[in-house]
Amino acid sequence: MVARVNTVAFQGVEVVDVDAQVQMASGMPAFTVVGLPDKAVGESRERVRAALNALGLALPPKRITVNLAPADLLKEGSHFDLPIALGLLVAMGVLPGDEIGGYCALGELALDGRISGVAGVLPAALHALAHERGLICPARQGGEAAWANGIEVLAPDSLLALINHFKGTQVLTSPTPALADPPGAGAAGLDLKDIKGQETAKRALEVAAAGGHNLLMVGPPGAGKSMLAQRLPGILPPLSPAEALEVSMIHSVAGQLEGGQLLRERPFRDPHHSASLAALAGGGQRARPGEISLAHLGVLFLDELPEFTRPTLEALRQPMETGRIAIARANMHVTYPSRVQLVAAMNPCRCGHLDDPALACSRAPKCALDYQSKISGPLFDRIDLHVEVAAVSPADLSLPPPAEGSNEIAPRVAIARERQTARFRDLPAERRPRTNAEADGTLLEEIAAPDDAGRALLNQAAERMKLTARGYHRVLRVARTLADLEGAETVRRTQIAEALTYRRVAPGRG
Repeated sequence: MVARVNTVAFQGVEVVDVDAQVQMASGMPAFTVVGLPDKAVGESRERVRAALNALGLALPPKRITVNLAPADLLKEGSHFDLPIALGLLVAMGVLPGDEIGGYCALGELALDGRISGVAGVLPAALHALAHERGLICPARQGGEAAWANGIEVLAPDSLLALINHFKGTQVLTSPTPALADPPGAGAAGLDLKDIKGQETAKRALEVAAAGGHNLLMVGPPGAGKSMLAQRLPGILPPLSPAEALEVSMIHSVAGQLEGGQLLRERPFRDPHHSASLAALAGGGQRARPGEISLAHLGVLFLDELPEFTRPTLEALRQPMETGRIAIARANMHVTYPSRVQLVAAMNPCRCGHLDDPALACSRAPKCALDYQSKISGPLFDRIDLHVEVAAVSPADLSLPPPAEGSNEIAPRVAIARERQTARFRDLPAERRPRTNAEADGTLLEEIAAPDDAGRALLNQAAERMKLTARGYHRVLRVARTLADLEGAETVRRTQIAEALTYRRVAPGRG
């Protein structure tokens, strides 16, 4: 007899069915796990044995073989502990196999029989819903699984509680969806009113938020670049239900959903400039999502941009265009969503005081060219908005708080985003951009075609500024966002002119 339990494996955010097969046969006592398991799966033998022993159940002196099919798919993670244990209990006649067959199970077993949390419960629950199965998961993640409305979720805190449920001596109640803090709570206390002066940078921040544009701020230390970036989430609209599910699935696979709560605010990730290529782009032994995927539909803030290694920065180029990043390894190839809004900050040179002769180093201005040349021209070209952030003077600091803060700017951003949503609503889902920053090709030409005066100005500026085709189109995207902020149907010369002020010629290109 072969006992079977449904479980899953993960390839990025994609879920693959795995059939945990358990056979007990006559022969020398042994416990073998096959099916291309990694070390964590191989060690499940000892965790399962100890968990069953804690319940007073000893494995029979037989040859036990556990096969995780399909056998050519690499199995990673400790979540196979629970399905293996359930398969053994079915093979021993402790649990009914027909009832267990209607569920998908995942969870890590502690030595005392408790069920510990694992990564990937949310995508596993949605996969179970698509295949009309129930889900057995750890108690601490029942609220996460409950978001897959329409399936039966069993979330026991121990293997004994699960056995008692199927025996009818204890009933496991269905968990309710775990709710995170309401939108806005995470940005409490971070208001644009805290920043005095920097009106140009604040305007650029509003435009970036309204159209989902990438932003680069260049200025001396202490000018407020980091403060501006940290306040961007406070003026962005909250995630829609569909977006919240999409973002939460990535965090679930990475094991970063706190308390099983779906994210309701757009993520803000700010890795240190010492972060490795795998940390930023994703990878490692298990091809985990990196910072750029964990910031999906949110903000990726890179402070001290030239201090990141060149290969790390160049890895951003593909996902900035496509919204997806592919991680290729010898034994796997996974793709993660990475539609992020890049916000970067940098000093004009290594010392940071290029524009102040009293503080600048002796190598100025050559030090600025050397410092900024660490960033390639194609990466500069992919950034829609370039803004100079000047040093804050003592006179600025003595001014009263600004009249406008995040609470005044956020409604304008929301209205501009609503105009974009209405504009793209009738497009097919696979071609539907979320913001102006994602519009491309004929769609961009249709929605951002400027008037005659605006087109003449854009063509003239493109010649003088040596704009690439990518830079030309990014000016149109920004101009369309400026028109949305003003409630204008067409792009005019004034919006083209303002959009051109945000373009910057990369070092080494004249």
